[in-house]
Amino acid sequence: MLRLTAAFAFLLLQLSARALAAPEIHTGAEQPEAYLPLLKSHQVGLVVNQTSRVGEKHLIDYLRERQVEIKRIFALEHGVRGNVENGGAVADGIDGPSGLPIVSLYGGHYAPAEESLADLDWLLFDIQDVGVRFYTYISSLHYLMQACADHDIPLLVLDRPNPNGDYVDGPVLEPQFRSFVGMHPIPLVHGMTVGELAQMINGEGWLENGAKCQLTVIPVSGYHKQMAYSLPVRPSPNLPNDLSIRLYPSLGLFEGTTVSVGRGTPFPFQALGHPADRQGQFSFTPVPVPGASENPKHNGERLSGDDLRETDARTRFSLTPLLDWLQRTGETPEQFFSRAAFFDKLAGTDTLRKAVMAGKNEQEIRAMWQPALAAFRERRQHYLLYPEE
Repeated sequence: MLRLTAAFAFLLLQLSARALAAPEIHTGAEQPEAYLPLLKSHQVGLVVNQTSRVGEKHLIDYLRERQVEIKRIFALEHGVRGNVENGGAVADGIDGPSGLPIVSLYGGHYAPAEESLADLDWLLFDIQDVGVRFYTYISSLHYLMQACADHDIPLLVLDRPNPNGDYVDGPVLEPQFRSFVGMHPIPLVHGMTVGELAQMINGEGWLENGAKCQLTVIPVSGYHKQMAYSLPVRPSPNLPNDLSIRLYPSLGLFEGTTVSVGRGTPFPFQALGHPADRQGQFSFTPVPVPGASENPKHNGERLSGDDLRETDARTRFSLTPLLDWLQRTGETPEQFFSRAAFFDKLAGTDTLRKAVMAGKNEQEIRAMWQPALAAFRERRQHYLLYPEE
């Protein structure tokens, strides 16, 4: 009996230790007491998608049940319900489930027009990001902040954890490579949440003419940057699970090459393949997938390559796959970098591509961006909302 009691006590101690090690977190959207009073009796525009949820309920429904007056929804890449492939057209229209009007902010009109903001008292942003510079939700955030600053509309950001928020790595974007897949002088993996980055955009004067957005951020409670965070809803059609999100920083660069990242398969961003590869023990054939990959790279061709689905779930950004596959395709560097200009935009610099073509190894390449990384880490300290340890 004494042993049972001691074992039970030990179990309680273990459970208590786990509870202390992994506190329960609550996203910004899950803290209505912090933001509903701000929205009461006001007209609101929402920037939301399929990830904008309070528990099992979509934020649109959650707010309407609490008598928040929603005027319209602004749609980013992949659409309000997350069923549009990358780069696919996102049109104005009506959101079927809610009946609310949709204003597209993707496909040439990245900033809301003055007339779509004129009757709003608040613009609310609640989108799950993945912490990689070329993932376009943060570029859309920039344009929204600019529009809010220009038209004197306050912006409310309901923050969410960053699933790649436990580290900072990769080249820092150089101004001449600024584009919609990279707008800010931040590393490829920046380690910041959307709320933190919004504060940095404001504080560093990155909006046009140094404008300032009236910004309110509802932070995630109980969160620190080393926490592993599993996304309850896929953030876009080709990032279906936690592993694809962790591999995305490394594999996203292959979009500027001839190598497939598994688009057009059930495992996008969890495989690499090429028709000429002879080393891989894995094969797959990309085919069109409606709403995810309508015309995948090497459509209909049998590819040889690597199955990455058993990769460590906490993998970090690495150049090893890129350097390895430059040799495996049998192509010249010029052929391998089939979309060189796009690769440079993704990387935020042309020095990475040129260093790879020059035969430099990973250690030599990484050394090139360490001073800029150190400067960024110091610069971002003023805007962090969550402890790093």
